[in-house]
Amino acid sequence: MTLSLYVDTDRWRDHQHAVLAEFPGLVPVAKGNGYGLGNLRLAREAELLGTGLLAVGTATEAGEVLAAGHPGEVLVLTPYRVGEPAVALPGPDAPARVLRTVASLEALRALAGARVVVECMTSMRRHGITRADLAHCAQAGAGQVEGFALHLPLDRPDRSSPIAEVAGWVAAITAAGLPARTVYLSHLSAAGVAELARHHPETVFRSRIGTRLWLGDVAALEARATVLDVTPVRRGERYGYRQHKAPSEGHLLVVSGGTAHGIGMEAPKYLHGMLPRVKGIARAGLATVNRTLSPYQWGGRQLWFAEPPHMQVSILFLPGGAKPPAVGDELAVTVRHTTTHFDQVLDHHGCLDRQV
Repeated sequence: MTLSLYVDTDRWRDHQHAVLAEFPGLVPVAKGNGYGLGNLRLAREAELLGTGLLAVGTATEAGEVLAAGHPGEVLVLTPYRVGEPAVALPGPDAPARVLRTVASLEALRALAGARVVVECMTSMRRHGITRADLAHCAQAGAGQVEGFALHLPLDRPDRSSPIAEVAGWVAAITAAGLPARTVYLSHLSAAGVAELARHHPETVFRSRIGTRLWLGDVAALEARATVLDVTPVRRGERYGYRQHKAPSEGHLLVVSGGTAHGIGMEAPKYLHGMLPRVKGIARAGLATVNRTLSPYQWGGRQLWFAEPPHMQVSILFLPGGAKPPAVGDELAVTVRHTTTHFDQVLDHHGCLDRQV
């Protein structure tokens, strides 16, 4: 009874090294659910890449990867908030290997003596110090600041230049009397990073990369769900919690994967263009008559949910005329890795030959 993620290990690692070659000095990011693979697994992969520094989302995640034996340094991406509960770190040397992000002068002062990276308020408008705060930042904790972080937006409908935005911050940091030795970047192309490096040879630009590093080669990762039961139904027969009627003759498939895994749980999406909007309206219309496509496939066909997913399983409807799977077979399932919790992650080499 498993929802499994199969990893073509060699191909996956080849992709990681290709990204590392494109972004020299990159900082791997392991946070949340570990992009479906788990933070501890990603920490081990980062160690193999030899980047020296791993970025995590929270102080709790930093404690977990260090407790698991991660030998390198760890950068906590979530800014420190004054008064937040302290997280116990394993071993006497662990605190010295943790860099905390600060996004305010108050936080910088509160972490006196700690290693910190200062988050700057970019056009993301999420959090960070302003350029006007830089001079005060120099007074508050210049000796403990080990770098600055710039989190950039993904889209720029105003056609503004991300390179110019970063360059402006580097100039402002230097003008405030602070050393711009290391600047951590998110969401800037390799060409953009290379251009900045040419114009600012005194600054090391390190890209923090998660999604592209771990999930950039989709063919290296394959999610599959185990078939747990197969039940034939006739047209009009009732089934499930709500006792819906079967729309036609076919089979009910009980498969692994439910709301506890993230199946059927959808995050909001930002839509561009008319076609995605039309598709969204069509899906909403079908949902009003209890017709919802599932992420599961069998025999090259995407199957419908027979009813909303349960906690750990889903029930699918396979129309008559299609050969049903057997108990123990696996169905391919298309998931969003950042919201999915797999029962197991399995490494393999080359093609999988199991029925889907």
